[in-house]
Amino acid sequence: MALHFTKNEFSKRKSKTLQSMEEQNLDALLMFRQESMYWLTGYDTFGYVFFQTLILDKNGTIILLTRAPDLRQAQNTSNIKDIRIWIDKDESNPTDDLKIILNELNLKGKKIGIEYEAYGMTGRNALKLNKSLENYCTVEDQSELITKHRVIKSKEEIVYVKSAALLADKALDEAWNYAKAGAREAKILAEMQKTVLDGGGDYPANEYIIGSGHNALLCRYQAEKRILSKKDQLSIEWAGTYKHYHSAMFRTICIGEKNLKQIKMHDACVKALKNCEKKLSPGNTAGEVFDVHAKTFDDLGYKKARMNACGYSLGSTFSPNWMDWPMLYTGNPYVIQPGNVFFMHMILMDSENELAMNLGETYLVTENGNERLGNQKLDLVVL
Repeated sequence: MALHFTKNEFSKRKSKTLQSMEEQNLDALLMFRQESMYWLTGYDTFGYVFFQTLILDKNGTIILLTRAPDLRQAQNTSNIKDIRIWIDKDESNPTDDLKIILNELNLKGKKIGIEYEAYGMTGRNALKLNKSLENYCTVEDQSELITKHRVIKSKEEIVYVKSAALLADKALDEAWNYAKAGAREAKILAEMQKTVLDGGGDYPANEYIIGSGHNALLCRYQAEKRILSKKDQLSIEWAGTYKHYHSAMFRTICIGEKNLKQIKMHDACVKALKNCEKKLSPGNTAGEVFDVHAKTFDDLGYKKARMNACGYSLGSTFSPNWMDWPMLYTGNPYVIQPGNVFFMHMILMDSENELAMNLGETYLVTENGNERLGNQKLDLVVL
């Protein structure tokens, strides 16, 4: 059994979840988020792309309903004892199998929380589930019940986050080694990912983002792979990943030379990041961190080039992306707490001059402030 945490750690997580359920007067919780299943039981899979749910009732009973390919996956990676399989066939409706389990747990007429905000909870699955539970029980959206616990990392989790940060640092070393005129973006990506895997890490929850030339202004992965020109710009966003825990970084690298506009944009990114660092501390809100980011860029004349969010929480996440709740945007009332991990990215996209500048780092919130987990320099590098 490949459990990545101690029995005591899992026991604490279960107790916290049951306490939150009691506070919400829930008789049961249906988990559809893979992140919740992994956090609560260790269950590690990408089978959540199909209908799959982990049931936890107020008495602490845990039952997994999944497909046959994930039977041994759950047995080998989790502490789940009761695993039920729904059968693949034409017109199959796994909510019928779920109803049988709910009846076993005497949940008819009771109050059940559901994680509707989940990648496996497609619109079709939600419609089937709602129809099945109509006039059967009271349903309540509890998508954030476990997430609010996950967002505060335990000591055991912080060890994994820091391991991921070390891998992210090593990946940047490889980017600097291979990024030069004539280099292929695909080669740079391959060496960065190889370094993470060689270091004992995992695949990330989403693709690394790489783009040069006009593609350096993109904030998402896309399939084009350029060869770097003699005078070029290269933007890369990546994450070290360890036991599914992420530590992300973002850089724009100048190829051949740097011009005055790039220098000023980079100086603005460094200033914005440093100002956000000062605000990222217990008691402040996520919205206040963003507001510092926005004011810094706006005062320097970069309002049109900046984004409307400047980061998000990181942790153990699964495909299709490593972004976790909460996000750093204006007005977000989430109060920052010790144990939070945030990736803060300073992004400037100057479409008029076709210039990009990015600088991003991951931080652990401490009792008195924060700790930057990466150890690489923040300088504007020219290769």
